[in-house]
Amino acid sequence: MRTLLLLLALLTSPLFSTATQAAERKPNFVFFLVDDLGWTDIGVYGSSFYETPNVDRLAATGLRFTNAYAACQVCSPTRASIMTGRYPTRTGITDYIGAPQPEGWKRKTTMLPANYEMQLALDEVTIAEVLKQNGYATFFAGKWHLGSEKFFPEHQGFDVNQGGIDRGGPYGGKKYFSPYGNPRLENGPAGEHLPDRLASETVKFMTEHKDEPFLAYLSFYSVHTPLMSREDLKQKYLEKKKTLKHGEIWGDEGERKVRLVQEHAVYAGMVEAMDQAVGKVLTAVDDLGLRDNTVVIFMSDNGGLSTSEGHPTSNLPLRAGKGWIYEGGIREPMIVRWPGVTHADSVSEQYVSSVDFFPTMLEIAGIEVPPGLTIDGMSFAPVLQGKSIDRGPIFWHYPHYGNQGGSPSAAVREGEWKLAEFYEDGHLELYNLSDDIGEQHNVADQHPELVKKLHAKLEAWRKETGAKLPTHRVTASK
Repeated sequence: MRTLLLLLALLTSPLFSTATQAAERKPNFVFFLVDDLGWTDIGVYGSSFYETPNVDRLAATGLRFTNAYAACQVCSPTRASIMTGRYPTRTGITDYIGAPQPEGWKRKTTMLPANYEMQLALDEVTIAEVLKQNGYATFFAGKWHLGSEKFFPEHQGFDVNQGGIDRGGPYGGKKYFSPYGNPRLENGPAGEHLPDRLASETVKFMTEHKDEPFLAYLSFYSVHTPLMSREDLKQKYLEKKKTLKHGEIWGDEGERKVRLVQEHAVYAGMVEAMDQAVGKVLTAVDDLGLRDNTVVIFMSDNGGLSTSEGHPTSNLPLRAGKGWIYEGGIREPMIVRWPGVTHADSVSEQYVSSVDFFPTMLEIAGIEVPPGLTIDGMSFAPVLQGKSIDRGPIFWHYPHYGNQGGSPSAAVREGEWKLAEFYEDGHLELYNLSDDIGEQHNVADQHPELVKKLHAKLEAWRKETGAKLPTHRVTASK
């Protein structure tokens, strides 16, 4: 009887209730999204010039994906895909917001690009909205670039917005240094560095909400242009550059020159500053005692800038870079750490897309996808658990001309095969990515039936998702 009474007292005690609540609490999410970071811009992904010890340590404690893809080769469409789990063709955001629409098109190109939506519609359901409806505190810091003021993060499910506005880069004030000239981020002391400030705001939010489940979404402006580094980091990499031995620095991608070697000192400083900011947040996760219940995700929104705007990085062995349908424009570094689930220092070759984050995060949190909501993503939670999934095909559609040299194009990947279609002349390219990651050998002529099969899937997908196509001009430019 005494034992029974002691057990009943324990079950009803505040201490037991607190412990039970902690055990039943939904996991936190810390999501790092880096802007324009290339697949090989991280040490653990092969860079020997840029130093990223904090991201490397994250990989050493989690699962690193080698076949993770952005839904587009430029930023806004991918960002919308993460928010909604829907392909850019569904949200209508198929180009970076601010790009010229066809009615204002002045470039001498073969085609006119398609129209695109210039905001993430308020009736789109975001991951922040779903988590918030299920008891999460939600926080956004950094680059938003998904519409004007009435479409800012605070209207899309985020309780707090630090720095998320309509701009695609830190173009106000002194850019990467305070004063920022950002209407959603108070200026810090003169000279304060933006990536560190965004990390500090993230830490502040986590500290204030450590006793409840939260989503902390740190969307760096780094490493997007303008190319600006802290002076100490710039000098560090100028010295390191003197020790390099390498061959040709430049190659060609069509009519564009493409960087072949990572040796840009300013860009390297930007990468390391981003890494330091990641480290600041991860240290706070540990110091706040949240590590065992916090899922950490690291991703980039498109490939590294290798063919334009300073050509700051190389994506080799991948072909091309930001703005292109080739792997250098869409394959991204991606790391996930789910404590107690992912194995330390593990690697997955499973191909996944940025549309997959939405259902994956909900599955991890034990939340159902809202009924009636059409999403394109597939949860890769089983992959995090060491299982396999049949992902099926993933798709891209970019009916625009990239500033970096890419032309209107589309692609589908299924298994090891990738088919790319180029809208100007309709030609198709087929690559086996298992033995040709650099997409140097178009084998379309050798596999006509496979080309036909994949192209049919691409056409059906475009029709099903309402994809808009570019149009040929009445008189094409010579």
